[in-house]
Amino acid sequence: MKRIFLAAAAVIAAEALGASADCRTRTFVGPTRIVWSTNACGAAVLTSPRLGQVPEGRFLEGTGCRLAAGTNGAPSAVLLDFGRELHGSLQIGNGAAGRGARARVRFGESASEAMAELGEKGAQNDHAIRDSVIDLPWAGSREIGNTGFRFVRIDAVRGTVDLQFVRAVELMRPMKRLGAFRSSDERLNRIFETAVRTVHLCCQEYLWDGIKRDRLVWIGDLHPEAMAVLNVFGAAPVLRETFDYSIAVTPPDVWMNTMPTYTLWWLRDLAAWFRFTGDADYLARHADYLERTFDHVLAGFGADGRWTAGNFLDWPTEHNAAAATAGTQGLALLAARDVLFLAQALGRGGLAEKARTAIARLESQTALDPAGAKSAAALLALSGLREPKEMFADVLGRRGHEGVSTFYGYYMIEAMSAAGEHQRALDTVRDYWGAMLDVGATSFWEDFNLAWTNNCFRIDELPVAGKKDVHGDYGEFCYEGFRHSLCHGWSAGPASWCINRVLGIRVADVGCRTVEVRPNLGDLEWAEGAMALPDGNSIFVRVERGRDGQPSLTVRAPDWVKVVR
Repeated sequence: MKRIFLAAAAVIAAEALGASADCRTRTFVGPTRIVWSTNACGAAVLTSPRLGQVPEGRFLEGTGCRLAAGTNGAPSAVLLDFGRELHGSLQIGNGAAGRGARARVRFGESASEAMAELGEKGAQNDHAIRDSVIDLPWAGSREIGNTGFRFVRIDAVRGTVDLQFVRAVELMRPMKRLGAFRSSDERLNRIFETAVRTVHLCCQEYLWDGIKRDRLVWIGDLHPEAMAVLNVFGAAPVLRETFDYSIAVTPPDVWMNTMPTYTLWWLRDLAAWFRFTGDADYLARHADYLERTFDHVLAGFGADGRWTAGNFLDWPTEHNAAAATAGTQGLALLAARDVLFLAQALGRGGLAEKARTAIARLESQTALDPAGAKSAAALLALSGLREPKEMFADVLGRRGHEGVSTFYGYYMIEAMSAAGEHQRALDTVRDYWGAMLDVGATSFWEDFNLAWTNNCFRIDELPVAGKKDVHGDYGEFCYEGFRHSLCHGWSAGPASWCINRVLGIRVADVGCRTVEVRPNLGDLEWAEGAMALPDGNSIFVRVERGRDGQPSLTVRAPDWVKVVR
């Protein structure tokens, strides 16, 4: 009883000091292979099972991997592959032969990044330290880093580094998977699983944009992430906590992330959360903030009825002001309709009337031109400012997969589906997202261009003479070269698209009380899976093509869910 009392008192004292428990779990992950080594004695032991404990020197001295500094003036180093993209740190066990040792540790999302010098092709220590020199304890272990990585290079800088073990410490939020997807196409299945892992990796203290860079809450980036989380993990606390964070740090008369369009995306995020969860208490708690924020949005209208406060869509349209302006009108209209939906749920007539006025002004615009940009065309199509079939014929269906991006690719495939072009959307997912898998990706990237794969080497290979580095040689804007994030949550669009469009499971009423099931197999023989529900259950769907070519449908849902087929 005394021990129980003391433990409870310790918790109370910690809370009084502002302490809180980490929402994430720690998992140890060992390296799967040695990519490269030089002047490394016994490197093979690093991929053998290890207990994570440095042995007592007199019994097991000499059993580790030894890296000795100053070996003929050449580096003594090893490059390890942990097999998949991770978020967390590295634990190094330095044995009895390593007294006074100092090591250099370089993390990389690609093998070539882990081999790069700071400043080389954009390699940097922004947001997370990926390249540093550390002292190692004698006959002890040290943990270093907190970043996104798959590869680690370790060099001896001083003395002998006696590597008894090296293991990653993966930090992840425990999140129960409720949604799922499988089909007759194994490539599509891998894409779905990779998209889910990508967004799950970004669910850290908050829902970040990336785990190497920027490791920040960007509320616009959050929308495709939120759609993936809602469909796969349901009403995960990380969403509500991230929304609360953004509200806490942003007064209602200040743009979210200092970007006007990101405030529009916050309105969409809140509506997506409420539509899925039906959490009326949460919505009511933020009703005043919502109305004051929308008042700020309304001040962004110009005399011509256009919303002109800002026009950032995504980086690829930074070169195309006409496209960004047109696409922003579609985004503003979608956001205004979401505000009307929320106002009606709250019973706030004044807010509803403001939203109707904004909708009327935006819908009155005609002949908005996406200027060849697929991102702008997608928003115009989804908002109804242009017909989806017209936008597909004029823009979305042209030039193959050129102009697709990881962020707005989600809205592009959604717009293709809205136009009835389900097969083209399916091909885009296979060809565009699948091409990242073809070059070694285990998570999806901040940006990607199919042209980058021409004569390139894979991210899990060392540089190959005469070939391009798909990581270090490409990128622009904020993601040049190795600064480019290879795990970015906004690229997880295929996760929700496979559930909502292939299986055809879509929310039709607040809180998922009514759910539509309208599958689109395309050229698939069968597909099955589930969409998460806010009570922790899910709705299961299987659709398969019969001998007559017609699909048969199986649906299993809780009694409280009305299913419209």
